[in-house]
Amino acid sequence: MTAQPLANRVAVVTGASSGIGAAAARALSAAGARVALLARTPAALAGTATTLPGESLQLPADVADETRVAAAFDRVEAAWGVPDLVVTSAGVSQPAHLAELTPERWRHTLDVNLSGTFHVAREAGLRMRRAGVTGDIVTVGSELAVIGMPAYIAYCASKAGVLGLTRALAAELAPGVRVNAICPGPVETPMLAAEFEAEGDARAAYDATIARVPLKRLASADEVAVAVLYLVAPTTYATGTALHLDGGTTGV
Repeated sequence: MTAQPLANRVAVVTGASSGIGAAAARALSAAGARVALLARTPAALAGTATTLPGESLQLPADVADETRVAAAFDRVEAAWGVPDLVVTSAGVSQPAHLAELTPERWRHTLDVNLSGTFHVAREAGLRMRRAGVTGDIVTVGSELAVIGMPAYIAYCASKAGVLGLTRALAAELAPGVRVNAICPGPVETPMLAAEFEAEGDARAAYDATIARVPLKRLASADEVAVAVLYLVAPTTYATGTALHLDGGTTGV
């Protein structure tokens, strides 16, 4: 019989319609967790749900809307009890150089990537603490939380904010709730593919990305999901940390 180290745990994964979120949901489900899938597009959530081996809930919601986030957590708690494992993978990337970075685009990026992470982590952390539940929150940062890149001003700022948020939450919610971040480099996801297409020459954009990665390849979303499993294992002695999965871009 296959071991299920996360049996009896209740997970919420945001951005679960594709990419890292969907991969994390699959990995958590395979490890025995019941997984609530949260994203904006119902059809995409339904698609992810069909790939999970275990129980799931589909929660169409925008993480930038705190009332919708609270309602989603209410649904999970009513069905399964207080969630004790949360992955905040919802995010957007709209590359724009300074002259084209309008206040609207700036706000949208911060609303989803930073405020959205806050709304989800706040609901999770407060509910776990009130219930006396031991749990984990894994936020999704980026290599661009610690390095700068042209045309990614809003994205860099939002992901740097996620790291500060993660550290402060870890300090406040300890010892019962661990809060850690994963910081991927370029990952083979629909979001990255869309960025390559937006460059006008997707192949050239891909080649330029590979050239700056010491390991000379993209990560897979499943590789990132393995790191999520590591961070939520009961024997992991980490909180307030950022695990960099970037092929060496921030360390070489």
